[in-house]
Amino acid sequence: MLQGATSGIGAETARVLAKRGVRLVIPARNLKAAEETKARITSEFPDSKIIVMRLDLSSLKSVRSFVSDFEALDLPLNLLINNAGKFAHDHGISEDGIEMTFATNYLGHFLLTKLLLKKMIATAKSTGVQGRIVNVSSGIHTWFSGDLIGSLGQLTRDKSHYDATRAYAISKLANVLHTKELARRLQEMDCNVTVNCVHPGIVRTRLTREHEGFITDFVFFVTSKLLKTIPQAAATTCYVATNQKLENVSGKYFSDCNEASNSEMGCNRKEAARLWSFSEIMVSTNWKDVFAPFR
Repeated sequence: MLQGATSGIGAETARVLAKRGVRLVIPARNLKAAEETKARITSEFPDSKIIVMRLDLSSLKSVRSFVSDFEALDLPLNLLINNAGKFAHDHGISEDGIEMTFATNYLGHFLLTKLLLKKMIATAKSTGVQGRIVNVSSGIHTWFSGDLIGSLGQLTRDKSHYDATRAYAISKLANVLHTKELARRLQEMDCNVTVNCVHPGIVRTRLTREHEGFITDFVFFVTSKLLKTIPQAAATTCYVATNQKLENVSGKYFSDCNEASNSEMGCNRKEAARLWSFSEIMVSTNWKDVFAPFR
């Protein structure tokens, strides 16, 4: 299963996995774009097995509805790639009352993974094939080192304090912390499922479509020698998702198809556990009732 496969890195990841014979489920908010991705892949690999399903990761209701629909298909689930991402220039609030970047990039993935975990564990047990969860983060997660939950509360409540880059960095740090805590929990459960996190690298994709203009063009021009092509950017995700060398490797952060170091805060187990507890509450109640206890 691969989210964010309608363009850019996600679409290339889907193409590579289909080439390797992986049966794909592509959840997407934009079904037309997902069907176009499917058509491009099947035109290149006619034997591809691809299912397109509706999912809006910014909506917890949509996540629950998607999981219910997926379970009704009674399909195995060995691979879950949490790739969908949003970089919103303007302040926005999800239907659940959460800052939109965090809701899309992290909280939706958190709930989706939580609800699909039982299926992944069962599939690994019945097939003997280790399940793998891959969280796509970003090196930008290192740009934030403050109080994640307190800052999220401020971003959500106070439009005047909204900073798009800060919001994105917070969401990507949350992806890293989620990986750390989930890996610990999977180990305690002694189940045959791993989870790792990846930084795909700097690449210009549709993620920046809301930032087109002189400043964005200038930044990408200056950093052009550091940019990766989309296939290069997708390589680390595909490596972590499929390479046999990574069997039993869990809770790690990868960049350029190698294990890498992340930020000091990204390695903080206490902060990872704190975020997990906060997330469990957020997916079950209204955020307005839960920010204060975690300050």
